[in-house]
Amino acid sequence: GETGFNGQKNIETPHLDQMARDGAVFTDFYAGAPVCGPSRATLLYGLHAGHNPIRGNPRWTQSRTVPELGKDDILLPKEMKRAGYATAHFGKWGMNENLETNNGHPLRQGFDEFVGFNTHGEAHWHWPGHYWNGYEKVELCDGDRNANFKNKQTYADDVFQKKALDYIDRKAGEEQPFFMYLCYTIPHLGHTVPTESSDYYSKKGWPKKPGFKGYYEMDDELHAAYAGMISRMDGYVGEILAKLKEKGISENTLVIFTSDNGHAVNYPLFDSNGPLRGKKRDVTEGGIRVPTAAVWPNVIEKGRRIETPLAFWDVLPTFCDIAGIAPQSETDGISFYPALRGAMKEQKQHDVMYWEFNEKKGPAQAIRFGHWKAIRLWDDKLEAIGPIELYDLEQDLEEVNNLAEHYPEVVERAEKLFTEARTEHPEWPLVLMDEAKKMRSKKK
Repeated sequence: GETGFNGQKNIETPHLDQMARDGAVFTDFYAGAPVCGPSRATLLYGLHAGHNPIRGNPRWTQSRTVPELGKDDILLPKEMKRAGYATAHFGKWGMNENLETNNGHPLRQGFDEFVGFNTHGEAHWHWPGHYWNGYEKVELCDGDRNANFKNKQTYADDVFQKKALDYIDRKAGEEQPFFMYLCYTIPHLGHTVPTESSDYYSKKGWPKKPGFKGYYEMDDELHAAYAGMISRMDGYVGEILAKLKEKGISENTLVIFTSDNGHAVNYPLFDSNGPLRGKKRDVTEGGIRVPTAAVWPNVIEKGRRIETPLAFWDVLPTFCDIAGIAPQSETDGISFYPALRGAMKEQKQHDVMYWEFNEKKGPAQAIRFGHWKAIRLWDDKLEAIGPIELYDLEQDLEEVNNLAEHYPEVVERAEKLFTEARTEHPEWPLVLMDEAKKMRSKKK
């Protein structure tokens, strides 16, 4: 609910709204998980969380060792290179936790160029002490992120945006097509932004939301900071679209905007959920259904609404389809290239869509099949996965009316699908993790 094209009233997103008018809005588009790491992994692998080798953020493996990408894993950038594309990644990567082996480094996973954050934790700082240019560590404020934040000297996404615009400048005149994966960190916690982005909102007369000290950097007034972050990101998107037009390649370039999970903080002023229940770390719609729009002037008709349920793991087969190749490895995804073209009779549908999540609120599972959504949450009393909740998304998008007792045959089907949808993985069992036990005991 934080984009204008999805009904936001207080935060201004004019460029995203124009993008939605000029192209397509996806009404039922899902992230791969309700937090960033496993969500991005589903996009890169084309596999949902029941089959993906990375199903959680780094601290949440069973062995407490960091998850790593395999050097021979087939990822989206490798597929695009195989199809003849130049490839670049700018911004948050978060898939290379082991900097000693560097197996997960973007340059070893199919990208020709990389400027951004290697690890999950690095991307928590909007005024960082360093970033990476390829394999080179670039220090800011002598590596002191606190000094960078205090002086508001170098905002991370400004660096990544500049690199992205430069990349388009360099590649636009070449015959080789390019694939750019641009991952802004905003509006992730902490909520802080250059003052030119927050000042506009500070003058709105909104109720004050004081910043607070903790793990994350926070500005003094959070409403203005958060809105400013989103509008700054919107401005970045506008610059990308303008650059494509300036270089004369916008007509033949597909641009997709999406998000990797639901919002993290409830600011009632912004009604971030819209009609959805839950937020980041929830497998209800508010944690996984994300604002998504695409523009491609020669292909996507203006004002198109794509209501087909789709997800991050569909991106890899879609891009392969557009590039004229078949995926090298098995995927859980379907190509939505037909939907982009408006060829809905050709568009395949998912029989089953699956999510699992096991961090401090976990373990949890969710599955969508047709208009039905089934959820299973951990029951502390039973010390096991609890009973199935069942919702009809056509009638109950807010997921407030549990229909399980009224449709036992559908519940039975859902139980079977939950079992079939996932493969066991030693690092990602559906049990209560030790770290979660500690958090829950502290809360009690």
